[in-house]
Amino acid sequence: MPEQKTIGFLFIEGFADWEYGLLAASAVEWFGARAVSLAPDGKPVTGISGFRLTPDRSAEADENNDLDAIAVIGSDEWVGKAPPDVAGLLNAVASRGGVVGGICAGTLALARVGLFEKARHTSNGRDWINGHEAGYAGDSNYQDVPHAVADGKIVSAPGSGPGTFALAFLKTLYPERGNDLAQMRTLFAKEYAEAS
Repeated sequence: MPEQKTIGFLFIEGFADWEYGLLAASAVEWFGARAVSLAPDGKPVTGISGFRLTPDRSAEADENNDLDAIAVIGSDEWVGKAPPDVAGLLNAVASRGGVVGGICAGTLALARVGLFEKARHTSNGRDWINGHEAGYAGDSNYQDVPHAVADGKIVSAPGSGPGTFALAFLKTLYPERGNDLAQMRTLFAKEYAEAS
């Protein structure tokens, strides 16, 4: 039996409800992962929908030594004047070889700690990310694509790409699970192919 991997999902006030569901549910249901919800101070946060989430723990690095991966979920608060400082957590996961992902405005947290310096990445647009984090390290590695990008252990996606974010994140975390990932991709693709 393969070792169970633990994925932290980092939520802040105003989190985007649609950005984590496919990844969290697929990771647990299909890959046997353990999903853990985090918030900067460990207190409840409210999503765009008004749904209230009570996190399992805070986003302090020393409280999350068991994480194999971290997914930073978008929120308008990441572009605000005082976004949460999660550098310790992201750097801790990255330094032990874990997967670090960000979707939508969550990509700004990765840019701020320099994780894009040597990794191809994407976000909500080159001008958008530079508008909020001008001259960030790795700007030249930006990929102007509408889907998730994975490079090494860094995964990023625009807010419009929760499906490809889930796929790229899980492929990075479970590279040996190609058949399961292919089935997942086929399932997601079928929805869009038949609806258009």
